[in-house]
Amino acid sequence: MSHTAHIPSHRKPRRSGSNKLRAGVAGGVLSTLAVAGASGSASAAAPVTETIEMPTLTSDLSAQVARSASATQLAAATYELQAQQEQLRAEQDQAAKKAAGQAKKDRAEAVRLAEAEKKAEERAAKAEAERRAETERASRTAERAPLTTTAAAPASMSTPQSDTPSTGTSGSTGTSSPSTGSSSESTTAPASGNLGSVIAFLKAQVGDAYVMGGTGPNSWDCSGLVQAAFKEAGIDLPRTSQTQSTAGTQVGTSNLQVGDILYWGGAGSAYHTGVYIGNGQYLDAANPSKGVVIQDLSGYPADGAVRVL
Repeated sequence: MSHTAHIPSHRKPRRSGSNKLRAGVAGGVLSTLAVAGASGSASAAAPVTETIEMPTLTSDLSAQVARSASATQLAAATYELQAQQEQLRAEQDQAAKKAAGQAKKDRAEAVRLAEAEKKAEERAAKAEAERRAETERASRTAERAPLTTTAAAPASMSTPQSDTPSTGTSGSTGTSSPSTGSSSESTTAPASGNLGSVIAFLKAQVGDAYVMGGTGPNSWDCSGLVQAAFKEAGIDLPRTSQTQSTAGTQVGTSNLQVGDILYWGGAGSAYHTGVYIGNGQYLDAANPSKGVVIQDLSGYPADGAVRVL
């Protein structure tokens, strides 16, 4: 026996403690790995399930997106169509306003010209009346001259010679009276006209100038042209548009015949006249800018018409 065998050792056995520590560490590591493995397996299983469902969700979403896009395109097309319709209505309204404004200007111009024409015609009528009065005064003066000479003759000759001058004067008066009657008859003779000559005359004047108070041969106002045209057919019309609008039988503008006299304004107060030539057209001396022209009645509808043929 060793001489130190009886002395107790102060060292602890290492091997058994180390083995326990190693076993504990190994167990902990294995437990951790087991937990991590289980967790990893569960985590790996979940994406597999979601991956299977994704195609279904994506298909529904695509269909919804497609429907939404179609609805958006339809709405956009609807808005565009509405905008185009609004623009078209605005353009139509603007065109209508422009046409109405132009018609108003034309009517105002026609009224102005008619008033000026009426004044010119009144002056011309006054001058004509004065000329006729002067002619009549001159005629009466000429008729009184033989009577004065007869009254101054000697008394001794008055009895035998009184019959001769008296007879001569009476004869002169008798001759004058039939002449006057003939003139009256020629003025009031019934008109028997040729419609073709009226239309031919009117068309021959197309392109002539408009001149206020004009009665031809190369310039006219509205009533002057109408009067001259019907004179070709033997019809003596009044001179002004106001009186021409009541010169014949009133007819409706929906029942027009070639040769009807159209008027604008009221019957008896018309400010413009023209002649219907058929096919929805009329011929007139329009204004200084147009002159004598053929126009569509639809562009400037007449207010009334009279028929003299």
